[in-house]
Amino acid sequence: MATEGAGWLVVEVKTKVDLVPAEDSSVSGTASSVALFAKAALDRSAAVCGLVLTAPLIGAAALAIRLETAGPIFFTQDRPGLHGRIFRVVKLRTMSEGAGPGGRLLDDGKRLTSVGRFLRKTSLDELPQLWNVLRGELSLVGPRPLLVQYLPRYSARQARRHEVMPGITGWAQVNGRNAISWEEKFELDVWYVEHWSFWLDLKILALTALGLVRPRGISQAGHATMAEFLGAGRGEEHV
Repeated sequence: MATEGAGWLVVEVKTKVDLVPAEDSSVSGTASSVALFAKAALDRSAAVCGLVLTAPLIGAAALAIRLETAGPIFFTQDRPGLHGRIFRVVKLRTMSEGAGPGGRLLDDGKRLTSVGRFLRKTSLDELPQLWNVLRGELSLVGPRPLLVQYLPRYSARQARRHEVMPGITGWAQVNGRNAISWEEKFELDVWYVEHWSFWLDLKILALTALGLVRPRGISQAGHATMAEFLGAGRGEEHV
């Protein structure tokens, strides 16, 4: 079972989990069809334009990754999307495949490469996810897709984050990102579900753009990314 920071590792998970029926989505039940259509149109058009415009950046980053460490250029991993349905997310690889005795992967902080640190600081490692947006698996804005093994650990309220499509950026990302606790992050996710509007998405995109100029909350104190989510009320520990 892989962790979120498992760098080069490709995770094969064949589980499909439907947390809530599609017709029960609070967003689809309250938002106008026009707003939902506008959100989908923005996602697809931005994904096409973004992939074309950032292709040189992705290419340069891919070359830097290949020159620094051996291994694949892209990191792919199964993540739960809308209603818990599994899809494969793609990012630029930011970690080496370094292993200790017995072949066990080293901690994230020891495997994070120099190029990877820069890619995370600038969020350039997220650019390939525009492909997931184009495929309709991700939105530009929504709760971040986390690990498949977290699905049974959510409380009923926390699981509501899957009532909307996950996103590359989200309300939690512009309000602390990885510097806040899991409980705070999930509360922000649920708040987004309950208050979603097309204008809120535009606000989050604007705040995300500002955050790229002044990056904050890239990692939790004492961790390369974040501690593992053990479950509601059970605390956290290092991945």
